[in-house]
Amino acid sequence: MKDQNLNQVNKAESGISTNSSDTAVRTFFTKRNIGLLALAYAASILAQNVLFGVSGAPGYNDPIEVVLSYHANNQSTLAITSGLEAVNMVFLLFFVTALGGYIKNHGNRGSSWVQLSTSAGATLSALFALTIATHISVTLAAKSLIEPNFAFQMMWQFHAASFALSLPALGLTIIGTVLALHSSGLIRSTMKVFGLLISLLPIIAGLGNLAVAGGSSFIYIGVMGLFLWILWLILTGLRLIRG
Repeated sequence: MKDQNLNQVNKAESGISTNSSDTAVRTFFTKRNIGLLALAYAASILAQNVLFGVSGAPGYNDPIEVVLSYHANNQSTLAITSGLEAVNMVFLLFFVTALGGYIKNHGNRGSSWVQLSTSAGATLSALFALTIATHISVTLAAKSLIEPNFAFQMMWQFHAASFALSLPALGLTIIGTVLALHSSGLIRSTMKVFGLLISLLPIIAGLGNLAVAGGSSFIYIGVMGLFLWILWLILTGLRLIRG
């Protein structure tokens, strides 16, 4: 009898603990938090790219001597931009996770699309991490080089190729996120159409990945898609926060 009573007490305590955990999870997966994460992610990407622009980052078509000079003379700035990539990764993965949790708690409308958003987002994070990892290698090598060597040039080209291959993953992340949000009733049809049009730009640019890595102006199609994605995240984030 005592054992039965003890088991009942343990089950009751376990139920209370589970209910508390479920409540905490549900509290996190809200429209407001999705909006806040969208804004935080957008702000982090924007800050990173503004720093690149202000510091005069070279393009993939610039002479390798210019690339070496830039990385040797902007070590502090590049330390910040590299750190921001870690921030980007955290906010992106939390964003798609929060979206998935919200959809799960509200009838699973858009569950298939959020799976695309989550898997593409994870792939995008990995490819951007590779892009920044090669950039870190270039930055560190520039400290000790007087003139560029073959290894330095190859690492720079590897960096360019990594970025070019990340563009289709960006496009798929946008598609999954837009359709998941629309299916769950969180955004209007106008934002759905706007988002899907944006997604085409990095995908198109990604098809020309060899040209992009070789310094073609084709890269600007993908860059335009990235900045429009930032704009879309800001508009969507504000709408979700306001309810």
